[in-house]
Amino acid sequence: MSNLCLPAEVLDYIADLLHDREVELRNCCLVSKSWIPRTRKHLFADIRLDGEEDLESWKETFPDPPTSPACYAETLIVGCPRLVTAADAEEGGWIKGFSHVMHLEVGSRALHTDKAGVSLVPLHGLSPVVKSVRAYFITLPSSQIFDLVLSFPLLENLTTVAYGASADDVNGSDRPPTIVQPSSPPVFTGSLDLFLTRGVEHITRRLLSLPDGIHFREIVLTWFREEDSLLTMALVEKCSRTIETLDITCHLGTSIRHRGSQRFLILFSSWVGRDRPL
Repeated sequence: MSNLCLPAEVLDYIADLLHDREVELRNCCLVSKSWIPRTRKHLFADIRLDGEEDLESWKETFPDPPTSPACYAETLIVGCPRLVTAADAEEGGWIKGFSHVMHLEVGSRALHTDKAGVSLVPLHGLSPVVKSVRAYFITLPSSQIFDLVLSFPLLENLTTVAYGASADDVNGSDRPPTIVQPSSPPVFTGSLDLFLTRGVEHITRRLLSLPDGIHFREIVLTWFREEDSLLTMALVEKCSRTIETLDITCHLGTSIRHRGSQRFLILFSSWVGRDRPL
């Protein structure tokens, strides 16, 4: 490997121009050591750890966590949280190398049954610049998911699907979190996308109870029961000064899409009082 000297701005321009061409970026890494950091910024911008094979491949390729390219990741998808957190425990903070992640997805998109014993604590505060979280779980208590959410003070966007309510969720308990007590809750100024199952109902109630309120500009809700309309009203009212877009899919036969909140509050209040969907 040679040390081809070019102005930094030229190297950056070349790498940025090839940001979506993986083969060319890999070839750039072979040109010179000085080319590696900028090309790695694009090569490792999106990291997906969907299962044991992905995890083992990463660990074998980058056995020394401090020198791994984890710091270049902006999007991290953890489809096997139990395996990842176990590896983190064995190697003393391995997951913290992903310190510049802005978009975090945890759980299984396919909603396969999660194995018992999953703890999200090692992912708490993973990166101080996380702006969006997507969480998909079946068996994990929703309180654990919300504790994870609260660990990111700059969080703006939240998407959650959670089927597996814990006993306190089912009984409607609003027990405060015992692990995460942030000095300042997330800002929540982006989008909220909720699939209103029983577990997410608990998350919704905790969102509504945050002392500094919520300020989402876009709310997307999917629900199945008429009683969920009350939570919808509460969410819209809480965000009445900031909400710009509202998208509701009700599996009772109703679909509502509306821009702006004030007029919607009137329309929705009228709909709630009806005997059947519009």
